Amino acid sequence: MTWFDWSILDFIQNHLRSGGMDTLMVWITTLGNGGAVWLAIAAVLLLRKKTRRAGVCLLAAIALTAVCCNLGLKPLIARPRPCHLDPSVQLLIPNPTDFSFPSGHTAASFAAVAALYYFRCRYWYLAGILAVLIAFSRLYLYVHFPTDVLAGALLGLMLGWCSVTLVRLIFRKTDLKRRKKTC
Repeated sequence: MTWFDWSILDFIQNHLRSGGMDTLMVWITTLGNGGAVWLAIAAVLLLRKKTRRAGVCLLAAIALTAVCCNLGLKPLIARPRPCHLDPSVQLLIPNPTDFSFPSGHTAASFAAVAALYYFRCRYWYLAGILAVLIAFSRLYLYVHFPTDVLAGALLGLMLGWCSVTLVRLIFRKTDLKRRKKTC
């Protein structure tokens, strides 16, 4: 943890906290719990044939993020959360029991944005705004350091791109097989 991490968290706690923001940030972070909002968007995309591949890609991005963050990096790095190091700040959400680095909420959110962007989904930028809000909520709620969130965003963008590449490769192969059968 650096001076940079603590100074940003302290600024948020001392200057941005309010009753209305508390309620809003809890609601926003809840949208990211378990990738819920991104899974809901993927479900909607899967319903239409025109957007089905984007939905598959969004699911792949969320799955890759869960594996890399929650099963790989968090236990490997084992960085404590700010709320565990400074219990003087009252948490507005249940105390997370896993490690801090990288932010899984942020990684899943930015992976989803990358998947939507690369599949040219019309409203990808709205997902981008939501991803930024979810990332900020993790700082506001004192459960992540800024470097956790930054790493989560970068990792998410990379895994979103990887999921697009993987899904396009898989569908290219299935499209080729389909064309061979019809000839």
